[in-house]
Amino acid sequence: MSTALVFVGLAVLVGAVAWRPHGLGPTVGAALAVALAAFGGAVELSDVRTAAAAQWRAYITLAAVMTMTSAAERLGLLTRLAAIIEPRTRGPVKHAFQVTFALSALVAAALSNDAAILLMTPTVLLLLRTVYPRRHPKFLVPFAVAVFTAAGVAPLVISNPMNLIFCDHAGIGFNAYAVAMIPVAIAGWLVAYAALAWIFRDVLADPAPALGAWPTAPERLSRGAQIVLMTVAVALCAYPVFAYFDLPLWPVAAAGAAVCVAVSVHAGHRGADLAGGVAWTIFPFLMGVFILAMALERVGVVAWLRSLYGSSPAPVATIGVTSAIGSALLNNHPMSVLNAFALDGAPDAGNTRALAALVGGDLGPRLLPVGSLASLLWYDLLRKHQVDVRVTTFIRVGVLLTVPTLAVSLLVLWLVTGL
Repeated sequence: MSTALVFVGLAVLVGAVAWRPHGLGPTVGAALAVALAAFGGAVELSDVRTAAAAQWRAYITLAAVMTMTSAAERLGLLTRLAAIIEPRTRGPVKHAFQVTFALSALVAAALSNDAAILLMTPTVLLLLRTVYPRRHPKFLVPFAVAVFTAAGVAPLVISNPMNLIFCDHAGIGFNAYAVAMIPVAIAGWLVAYAALAWIFRDVLADPAPALGAWPTAPERLSRGAQIVLMTVAVALCAYPVFAYFDLPLWPVAAAGAAVCVAVSVHAGHRGADLAGGVAWTIFPFLMGVFILAMALERVGVVAWLRSLYGSSPAPVATIGVTSAIGSALLNNHPMSVLNAFALDGAPDAGNTRALAALVGGDLGPRLLPVGSLASLLWYDLLRKHQVDVRVTTFIRVGVLLTVPTLAVSLLVLWLVTGL
């Protein structure tokens, strides 16, 4: 009875997230899943305290990063991103495509994959419709896919909320993560871009420059925007220093967020507007997912994963592929927590197995739209901007992208951690 209800709860969670990725959809789904598991006796009241104690530092860091992103958007950095891409539209389309991919990767690395999708997707779609007034329909999907794909393997632990939660639980520091994953991310970006350029080769072969133009030249960045940009840069530089001295990262992120809030309020933006840029509902969702994973552990799922990983002659490949498929089917947040439990206590030289699980969790959501909150946010933005990406197209492109990228990323991880 308890096992059946736990799996029913998991199905409810995935269905709720797929049906309504924004607002209370994920939170309601997680609450219903936990309630079903509790009714079956697989969840205890003490699990709430355990989950909160395990994740509160990651929650503060994540909220702070979202706050800095919200401040950057409101102070005009979004317009500046569009202005960087616009001159490249005056030449062959592939030049603008390259810059879009590179900027999306940079924003995802510095702020988070969700931030990159929320900031870059509407910016790029608006820009294309402006500078290609007649030809934009054939460019919208390739460029939107480029934004989504560029947020691939997270090079920094802050680049993906899932990775932040996982590493906080596993005790993987900022520097240890970055040393291994930056080369993996670079290799993944190169392979992903090559795959995208091949998939959309006919569209990108268009040599004609843009006919339209960005309405006005962007104003010079305000002093407030410059301070926010500098604050984000200082925080990024401080993370490895704090990690080197074994100090927690959340105070750095919290201090950076406080500066950005103060600057934004001084510039005339309301604190409530800044707070509105934080996806607060993700926190109860993450709490519910962690508790549900504890329930899945009690009914044997974690033991099965632990046995699979422990008996594999090629654990890096097994863990990475299993994590990718599991993330695509279940959503990468519950899969990451299951992996964290499955790998607890296992010998893991260089954190290779743990990082393989994260590589799979980062790339697996490219296979199915339900795979991550980022993909669901992306789909929701496309619907709002009247861009239709069929699920069959998503899967076809996702397979062509994910198979080579996952293979190369896992190979580079194995090489880097084996040195």
